[in-house]
Amino acid sequence: MADAIRVLLVDDHQVVRRGLRTFLEVQGDIEVLGEAADGAAGVALAEELRPDVILMDLKMPGSDGMDALCRLKELGIPARVLIVTSFTEQRTVVPALRAGAAGYVHKDIDPDALAGAIRAVHAGHVLLQPEVAGALLAQDSSGGGGGRAGSLTEREREVLAQITRGRSNREIARALVLSEKTVKTHVSNILMKLDLSDRTQAALWAVRHGVSD
Repeated sequence: MADAIRVLLVDDHQVVRRGLRTFLEVQGDIEVLGEAADGAAGVALAEELRPDVILMDLKMPGSDGMDALCRLKELGIPARVLIVTSFTEQRTVVPALRAGAAGYVHKDIDPDALAGAIRAVHAGHVLLQPEVAGALLAQDSSGGGGGRAGSLTEREREVLAQITRGRSNREIARALVLSEKTVKTHVSNILMKLDLSDRTQAALWAVRHGVSD
């Protein structure tokens, strides 16, 4: 499976990991690289195996999901992190999303929907439920200064609007009739000009400052 999405499982419950592995291994486009029982072990494996997507619980003994997210960012590991958790309260999920998670799903998610979520975050989508996006916007004090929107070119504003719709670089390229390389350059310029670290922050900033239409 040379083109398979490479996935790492991080959860302290062996039965959960086993269930996830059993289901994912029958997917033709997903490959499970390994498993870890806590955040520290997950980070170590991520550094060694370089997965595309990490499925990670938030609440784990010792080093938890938040610790792992922060460490992954420090190490510059580009894997997309999909939180798979029993805890979906805003006070639990919002910090994880602000720390760089690409989204979250509940542990009782339908298996086919989970596979779809993995494919979505791998493609560059951000999985945010409306109430969580609202909480992020309400708490966001770092994106201040809507005037920074004036530093964006018209094309960058168009790309940013596409990002808020959860579209990947490939989908943006198709919609705006651009090459993926050009879209990637625009995204990098947007993040630099707005002093943001990732697409999630860019999407939230755009909604907050009215650049999402």
